[in-house]
Amino acid sequence: MSNTIFGREDLKKIKGIGDKLADKILEGLGGEEELTRLVENREVDRLTQIDGISQRKAIEIINSLLGDPTPHFLKGEGAQRLYEDIIDKILPYANTQYSHNRILLLHPRKDPEWIKKHIQMVIDSKKTVQKLPIKQIRKLLKKIKTPKEPKPKFNPARAILTEKEEEYERLIKMGLNRYHPILIKPNLTELKEYELIIYVYSDGLFEVEGAHNIIMVHSGAEKHQIIPETVLDYFKENKKLLKNLLTLRRLLGWETVLEEIMNILEELEESEETQDIDKIVNTIKSEADEKLEKLIKKIKLKGEEILNLLDDGTTKKIDKIFEKVIKEAKEKLKNETGIDFNPYIRSYPLKIDEKELKRAEQIKFSKEITKTFDKKVEAAERLSKLKTQLEKEIKEILEFDYKLALGCFAAKYKLQKPQITNKIKLKKALHLNLIPKEDKENIQRIDYKLDNKENVSLLTGANSGGKTTLLETIAQTIILAQMGLPVPAKEAQIKIFDEIHLHSKEKTLNAGEFETFLKRFTSTIISKKQKLILLDEIEAITELEAAVKILSTFIELIKNSKSYAIIVTHMAREITKEVNVRIDGIEAKGLDENYNLIVNRTPKMNYLAKSTPELILKMLHQKSNGKTKEIYAKILEKFK
Repeated sequence: MSNTIFGREDLKKIKGIGDKLADKILEGLGGEEELTRLVENREVDRLTQIDGISQRKAIEIINSLLGDPTPHFLKGEGAQRLYEDIIDKILPYANTQYSHNRILLLHPRKDPEWIKKHIQMVIDSKKTVQKLPIKQIRKLLKKIKTPKEPKPKFNPARAILTEKEEEYERLIKMGLNRYHPILIKPNLTELKEYELIIYVYSDGLFEVEGAHNIIMVHSGAEKHQIIPETVLDYFKENKKLLKNLLTLRRLLGWETVLEEIMNILEELEESEETQDIDKIVNTIKSEADEKLEKLIKKIKLKGEEILNLLDDGTTKKIDKIFEKVIKEAKEKLKNETGIDFNPYIRSYPLKIDEKELKRAEQIKFSKEITKTFDKKVEAAERLSKLKTQLEKEIKEILEFDYKLALGCFAAKYKLQKPQITNKIKLKKALHLNLIPKEDKENIQRIDYKLDNKENVSLLTGANSGGKTTLLETIAQTIILAQMGLPVPAKEAQIKIFDEIHLHSKEKTLNAGEFETFLKRFTSTIISKKQKLILLDEIEAITELEAAVKILSTFIELIKNSKSYAIIVTHMAREITKEVNVRIDGIEAKGLDENYNLIVNRTPKMNYLAKSTPELILKMLHQKSNGKTKEIYAKILEKFK
């Protein structure tokens, strides 16, 4: 963790965060150190678990506490646009919300150690991507998210009983009153109103002997020993997520505690399956009624037996049948329920003794409730010990998705590891937008360099020859590298800058805008920050002669600094009369058979290349017809 600790006052500086929300954030996270750790690890999802914090707000909070570094590094709409385009190219590879948020928070940095470490991580991920069943893994990752922390479910049919004020206060502080009412010194009649009482005893002041609805828990017990659901609900509500995590970790060949967790949950589900005594009693009754009917139909009565039946409503033969059938039914009940009781009243069909049935249900409840509670406490105990490791494994998977997204991006765009040096030197570099087309089209990669001896160059040459694309490729390379990402070049040496300025062609400015531009750019030049300045034909700021004097002055200042600059201009000849600066040229050699420009897009160093109006006119002339073609022909005549 860094030396900077973020606290309440830092949060309050962010728009929309007042005293209450700042306190809520710190309380929810567990203090200033946890807030600082969250910010440094870019844990957006953890912040969104606090009520009132949306994902957008969480990203804003983290960015603000980090000092919102992106606009401090990216200067000019062009630089910002290139950065946003890079982010947009990476985002489709994110499978989880965590990864998506981490990518949105990825920004250029100036720490060379962090840059090297992060680039190596992406290179390693790129290699990993090529070895894994990516489609299957990404499908599973899309089902992964940060586990839900379930809200307490209040059950008023159960209560917690205690005898001492200090224990009552402790239970309230633990938040157990959000699950059940907490009773202190109630009367015995009140206790009978609840289906279950969890008695947190110390001196045992209450007479609870013989009560079927009381669970005894010692004073000072932990939260999950009193209400095991405080642990169990987390695992139950996230069970589907845990199954997907287990499948994914198995696929990756990673060790996991998830198998043990799933076994505990399955064992618990089996133990929670309780018998429905009412259903069992009625099922056995139906079977007994059928037996009675069949056996009674087989009886052959003699005269005297018929008279007894008329007088007494029964006979010895019928009595024996009822005795036998009810005895068999009672034995079957005992075998299935474990309770010795007889709820059957002799009649045809048999009747149910509701009092006897209720007595049996109370006995069954008394037996099962302690057994089930103990199993829940045991499961909660085991699961609570595994939760820390589980959370670590979930974080590993979410972090894996972040790395995988960057690895997929690097693989798709054929990005390579750059060297961090004190110069810019690119070999076989290519603009990100052109890389997907490279295998299908004849696209030329470029070489270029700047160093401390030649830290400024003028870029001249062919219209539509790739000068703007070269500027953007260099800008992309620096932005990517300082974001800790590989770059679109076969080989690259990269210098770390404090700022990158990319200013594109502008329309002629009025007097007020011209003044604003001069103030802004002058402050840029004189600052001690190391800058990469990329200017694309900005001579339209004023008339030609003034533009030459302004640019040549800026060049002199940049040359005597640790900053670098590339200036695309058609005024190179005029500028070199004012200041000694390297000129690089991109020159068109002619037109191909389809009348497209033939251009060597790698600039030739120390070479003043001509623009290509005549070649462009020839191309337009060949591709047009009618009066348009005649006009182009007349213009071409003037070039002879």
